[in-house]
Amino acid sequence: MHRHEGYLPIAEHGLIGDGRGSALVGHDGAITFMCVPRFDSPPLFCALLDRHRGGRFLVAPRDLRHSFQRYVEDTAVLVTYMRTLTGTVELTDAFALHPAARLEESGRPGAGVLLRTARVTHGEVDLDVTLHPRGGAHLTGGPYRWRVDCAHRRFSLGLTCSHPLTGSDSTLHMRAGERLSLTLDWEQPFGPGPPDDAQTALAQTERVWRRWSSRVVTAVPQPPLVRRSAITLKLLDHMDNGAIVAAPTSSLPECVNGTRNWDYRYTWVRDAAYTVFALRRIGLPQEAGRFLRWALNTAQWQDRPRVLYDVDGHAPAPETIDPELSGYRASAPVRWGNAASGQIQHDVYGEILDCAFQWSATGGTLAPELWERLAGLAHKARTAWNTPDHGIWEVRTPGRPFTYSAAMCQVALDRAARLSRRLDLPGEADTWAKEARRLTEHILNAAWDAEAGALTEHLGAGGALDSSLLALPLRRVVPADHPRMVATTRAISERLGAGGGLLYRYLPEHSPDGIGQPEGAFLLCSFWLVDNLVGQGRVEEAHELFDQLCSYANDLGLLPEQIDPATGIFLGNFPQGLSHVGLVSSAIVLGRTLHGARPELSTQAWFG
Repeated sequence: MHRHEGYLPIAEHGLIGDGRGSALVGHDGAITFMCVPRFDSPPLFCALLDRHRGGRFLVAPRDLRHSFQRYVEDTAVLVTYMRTLTGTVELTDAFALHPAARLEESGRPGAGVLLRTARVTHGEVDLDVTLHPRGGAHLTGGPYRWRVDCAHRRFSLGLTCSHPLTGSDSTLHMRAGERLSLTLDWEQPFGPGPPDDAQTALAQTERVWRRWSSRVVTAVPQPPLVRRSAITLKLLDHMDNGAIVAAPTSSLPECVNGTRNWDYRYTWVRDAAYTVFALRRIGLPQEAGRFLRWALNTAQWQDRPRVLYDVDGHAPAPETIDPELSGYRASAPVRWGNAASGQIQHDVYGEILDCAFQWSATGGTLAPELWERLAGLAHKARTAWNTPDHGIWEVRTPGRPFTYSAAMCQVALDRAARLSRRLDLPGEADTWAKEARRLTEHILNAAWDAEAGALTEHLGAGGALDSSLLALPLRRVVPADHPRMVATTRAISERLGAGGGLLYRYLPEHSPDGIGQPEGAFLLCSFWLVDNLVGQGRVEEAHELFDQLCSYANDLGLLPEQIDPATGIFLGNFPQGLSHVGLVSSAIVLGRTLHGARPELSTQAWFG
């Protein structure tokens, strides 16, 4: 089994979860990143960030030679197939779901139980079972039921095994047909235990997932990948209240041995707004509605929305550096919390108002107090667009008047005007609409660089190319087939292209970001390019690019945040929600072309 400096490639992991917490399971049978009971809880295991001190939960045959993974179809139940010279093992992993759970509804579908079942399918093996939480643990009880007191946890865990264990490190000799069942529980570790029959619990969990995934539309290109993306996004949905986290991990590097390592276990209003748009269009309106309620009523904003929140709608913990962990492949520092929470990013005005607009499109109403706050955001957007901020890419330099931020201020004004008219709400609808049109024209002129032949990253002279501008048609600021948008698309493709259909967000040497180090190609930007090509009538090219991008998914259909164009390795936090949002959204846009619809995002589609 190939490793880099002792670490499995990021791509050789699968995601399991229960809508509150989650875990990554490697090809080697080890859980090396797991946060419970919440996505942003301190990790129980994080050997992915330090193979010596991070901690792991291993179930694997000794002398493992080959392995691969598959999900049970249309579920989040993961099977790892492992082979040695003497036998083969199937390891099935899942977070248990209550049998009556309906994932589209609010509530806690999870039982607070991790299920791990190993079955010897051929020959015989020595099966190693290793439970090493981060910081160590003290096990008491046994041999079938153990209490696990963890050094880095405020509560204890319960471990149940179908075979007697000798402690935190055990080896069992097993033959073909034999099965080992393990459960690790954290909700009520000393109350009633999880189901005695782990197979029954797994079967129930599979049924819950299949019932939910049957709602996902399939009349799109690459339907298996679209469905897997939907399940992955559902695994990032905090099912208690509808918050959607950006990724389930922290500090997986955007550049190996670099410092671009961030904590993504939080809810970015921007990311989640894109996610809601995608979920609505693939047959999941309840999930979209639950997030919109969270964004409008749960997230704590009065005067100004934050860039990101924890799943309860509060400010996340301050960003700190973990001095104990060396990072994935020595990519330090490891960070917990995210300092971007305190940044100024003007796009939040448009994101919140677009959420409100989508909410109204589903029949939602806006209470007077909420509408007063939303109208206040539109008022702020009237002037904020021309002042510096840190932008969509959250640069750690002094701010600039970013074009994307100005565009989202345009969205704020446009959506406020539409909401006022649609719901007969008090406000300056005509003024907002007029200012939105003027701001579009200003962006097309002030961000245009005649020498570059493109719209650039910030208003005024001296800006560089930025792939975020490919999102302007998606947010209905500039049609994809507007001459300056066509030119911008061409320039970005040529000068930010990384090969293989991939795009960089920007080039740090031309767009200072306070980090200065290289990074991988950002997958979402390439999916935005697909959408622009469709809007420009270049449908065949769009289909080809979409298929090429889909080929980057790992064998499970999971996508990272970034890809190293030179080596193809996955970079950044994984799996990345926005990458899967991009895949779903582009599939929907392309699917419309298969049924003769006008090219979405084009002038004709908007105004024809």
